[in-house]
Amino acid sequence: MKTIDIGHRNLFLDEAITLLETEVSDAMYRGNVQAVKIIHGHGSGALRRAVREWCKDQHGRFKAIITGEDYDMFHPDTAAMRSECGLPYDPDFGKRNRAITYIWF
Repeated sequence: MKTIDIGHRNLFLDEAITLLETEVSDAMYRGNVQAVKIIHGHGSGALRRAVREWCKDQHGRFKAIITGEDYDMFHPDTAAMRSECGLPYDPDFGKRNRAITYIWF
């Protein structure tokens, strides 16, 4: 799993989304990553909303989009993603962290 931290880089909203698109596209193209963890932070919530809206706009491109709030053992997409990715260690698993979003390729 690759981590993309756009929440702590002091970027404008459009710059953060452009960086997200670039990093996700690169990870998909290389094929060596099955999922990405996007850290968008808490802040005002504007970046979180923009990231999740961008993810929705990519409908059909990914196997699943999992919000940090849903990232626990009871969420079917979370369980499937973690199983396919070899159950990677993630300190945010089960923490209901609104500051992150996961994309499963």
